[in-house]
Order: sequence, then C-alpha cells, then structure tokens
Amino acid sequence: MPELDSQTIGLIGVFALLALVFLGVRVYIAAAVVGLLGLVALIGWNAGAGIAGTIPHSKATTYTLSVLPMFILIGFLAFHAGITEAIFDAARKWFGWVPGGLAVATVFATAGFAAVSGASTATAAVFARVAIPDMLKSGYDRRLAAGVVAAGGTLASLIPPSAILVIYAIIVEESVGRLLLAGFVPGVVSAIIYALLIIGQCALRPELGRPIRGFTWSDRFRSLPGTMPIVLVVIIIFTAIYGGWATPTEAGALGAFVVFVLALQRGMRWGTLREALMETAKLTVMIFSLIWGVLLFVRFLGFAGLPEAFTEWVVSLPLPPVLIMICILLAYAVLGMFMDAIGMLLLTLPIVYPAVMALGYDSIWFGIIVVKMAEICLITPPIGLNCFVVSGVRPDIPVSDVFRGIGPFFVADVVTVGLFLAFPELITWLPQQMTG
Repeated sequence: MPELDSQTIGLIGVFALLALVFLGVRVYIAAAVVGLLGLVALIGWNAGAGIAGTIPHSKATTYTLSVLPMFILIGFLAFHAGITEAIFDAARKWFGWVPGGLAVATVFATAGFAAVSGASTATAAVFARVAIPDMLKSGYDRRLAAGVVAAGGTLASLIPPSAILVIYAIIVEESVGRLLLAGFVPGVVSAIIYALLIIGQCALRPELGRPIRGFTWSDRFRSLPGTMPIVLVVIIIFTAIYGGWATPTEAGALGAFVVFVLALQRGMRWGTLREALMETAKLTVMIFSLIWGVLLFVRFLGFAGLPEAFTEWVVSLPLPPVLIMICILLAYAVLGMFMDAIGMLLLTLPIVYPAVMALGYDSIWFGIIVVKMAEICLITPPIGLNCFVVSGVRPDIPVSDVFRGIGPFFVADVVTVGLFLAFPELITWLPQQMTG
C-alpha cells in the first residue's frame, strides 16, 4: 500500500472532522481527536502528543484571550441588573408610533443590549422573555414577534463588545481593538435595515403589527435615564480603545466594573451575582474548549500544508476576485446550516483566510463580512441556534413558526452583505481613523 502524502492525510482529516460533526459529536471533541491523530500520523507520537499537550496552556495564557470573559460578564451583569427592561421600555416609547413599532423597538433594544453583551444567543433569550409577551399582548403576528427577536439577537455578533470578533482576531492575529471598532457601523446599518424592513412589512400589512400610541414627549424623555448604563459602557469601551489609553481587555474590565456598580445600586443580591458569575464561567469555558480543540486541528492542517495548497488553488482560478469572494460566502452560508458560528469560523479561517488575503482583500473588512455570515447562520435552518433559543424560551411558539418569521430578515441580511461588498468603506472607515 503506497504511503499517503501529507496533503492527502490533511484532506482525510477534514472529511473525518465533518463526518463526526454531522454525526453529532461536539466540535471541540471532534477537532481535538482528529487533530491529535493527524499530528501523530504526520510527525509521530512523541512530537504530535507534545504539541497537543502544549496548546491549551499556551493559548489560555494569551493576554488577548482574556478579553472574552470580561465582555461576557458585562452582558450577564446587565441582564441580571434589569437593564434590559429599561432599554426596551425606552425603545418602545420612542419608536412605538411607527408601523410595527414594537418590533422596531425590539430591533433597537437588542442593538442597545448588544453594546453590553457579546453573545447572540443570550440576547435572543433575554428579549424572548422581555419583548415577545408585549408584542403578542398588542396583537402582533407571533411569527413576526419571534422572528424579530431571533434576528435582532444576531446583532450582538457585530456590535462591540463581540465575542466572535475577538475570536476572529485571535485566529488571524489581527488587532482586537480595530476589529471591535469596525463592527460598530455595520451593526448599526444592519439594525436600520431590519427596522426599515419591519416598517415596510407592517405598512403594507397592518395586521402584522400596528403602531403603539399614547406616549408623550415627557414619557419619552423620562425613559432615557434607564438607558444611561449602556451609554456609559459604550463610551468607556469606545473611548478607551479608540483613544489608545486602554487595551480591549482593560476596557472590558472597566465596563464590567461599571455595570457591576450599577447592578449593586439596582439592588443586585449575592444569589443573582453568583448566577451571573457562574453563567459567565460556563460560557467562557465552552468557548475556550472550542478554541483549544480547534487550534489543535489547525496545527495539524498546518503540518499537512492544506492552507498553502488551498491558497495557491484559489489564486490560480481564472475568475475575478469578487466572484471568488461570493463563492466563499455562499460556502459559509451552506456550512452554517449545519455548524455553530464559532466552530465554523475556527475550522475554516485557517484555510480560507490566507487565500482571501492573497486575493488582495482587507483583513478587517473580511472579518466583519465573515462574522455577518455567521450572524446569518444563527437564523438559518436546520441549526439556526437563535431560532431554537427563542422557541425554547417561548414553548408556545413552535420552532417552525420562528423559522418562518425570520424569512424576511434573512433577505435583509443578504442585502446588507451585498451593501458591504459594494461599499467596503462602511466597514473600514472607522478603524482607519483609529490608525490614522
């Protein structure tokens, strides 16, 4: 039997990993097992096991990675401090008068909460409890109510502090600060497009969601102080990173401290604080485990030479770079139907990223585009994690209704990606100001 070359072993490893994931094995376990066996096959047991043993410690002690628990803690503290209800109340009073006003308010409230929460699923779960009951009580179509919460939750992937942007930065060794700044404008643009979609839908079909009236200007201005904690955290994080007087980790720690103090002022008890800390620890461990397992697989791919081979093949294609990019994004859309966003990025970027850079695209721009694709994957069947989260919190709304409700938002996301492809300055302008 002829001896297999390294690239063939690498391809076998890729297909083995995909098979394990589709069979239901957790991504970090599948990646770690395939990565270890692949390294052993390529460089022997002693060297392969030695590399596998050093990865968890070397990555866990990386300073850049310490930003993740800080951002996650901000979100859980904000939720348990009751800040979510204050955001939704303000958004309802300011935007309730437009067609589909409560749904529009939900979009902007999720965008506001995204500014203190780096987790999309957590945002969807919070607003499934806060916003859906209000919309259903006001006679809104339940598919629209569920769809807007599932889609609105995805905004946390872009609007800083975003955990998935940090993970992208770690994988490709890009500036965390520049990526976080780059996500702000695209996140706002995505929220505005969602809002315009809802207004258009409800203007054409008023039975989907009617305006909510009766709020005075005095009511609206009285609702603003409740949003100040979020405004304060956003100002701290942005000025710290943009001004260069604090690292993203330090800015995240400052933001977490501010939310913690505000939570104490709102009467947070020890039991609630303990719950927030435990949820932060659980989510952090899950993400770290993913990173460790997948980076072991990535090291195997590096020894197999697959990233270099894929880059050479992509660059040699007789196609315009923009067409190749569209094909890559379509591949992400398909892959995202079967994998979670973080696992998908961890597994694909080591191969895809060098090829994209060889085509001449900007690293920051591609990071936002690929994270936007990860957002889309959070609401597409059959995985559509945010849709399952909404249905799990609201068992009276079948997941099939949630998937039907997100249909128009999927179209809106495709339009948004097209906008970013046509006008890359929407993404690159703000981080360029930081470096300039």
